Amino acid sequence: MRAVILAFVLTTPLGVLAQTKPAPAAKAPITLAPGAMQLQAGGGAANRPDHAPEYPGGEEAMGEYFSQHVQVPAKAKQARVTGDVVVQATVDTSGKLINPQVAKGLTPECNAEALRVVQAMPAWQPATRRGVPVAILVQVPVPFDNAGVTKFETDRKVPRSAKDAPGLN
Repeated sequence: MRAVILAFVLTTPLGVLAQTKPAPAAKAPITLAPGAMQLQAGGGAANRPDHAPEYPGGEEAMGEYFSQHVQVPAKAKQARVTGDVVVQATVDTSGKLINPQVAKGLTPECNAEALRVVQAMPAWQPATRRGVPVAILVQVPVPFDNAGVTKFETDRKVPRSAKDAPGLN
């Protein structure tokens, strides 16, 4: 019993000292706001745009473009593959997408279709820095949602598996 009390007495001051150490001071977060931003010395990075590149008509028009031009490969339809193929490309100073590459793929067939569709896109409005067009790297998600398969499934009145189930006929 004495050994337990002695151990408690010897360890208690160390525990108290450990708790009384001041915590390191946290740095205040930096808040970027339009009125609080300053130009970097020397003008900053040469390719940092003031205005980002934009697909003509915006995101909604890009979605419409994909819905009209993306053809889901037969293998992807059969396997019911869904998702986005992320294509990385450079919007050059004329607005054309150059050097497209798959950054995140689904299947080899979907990846090839996404590259085909991105290469056929109309010219974008290029990014600008101080009013001068600059080339910028962008990532474009090309959707593969198998809308035709999904629509077919939702239009059916009774699923095949339910027709074979007893009591539902």
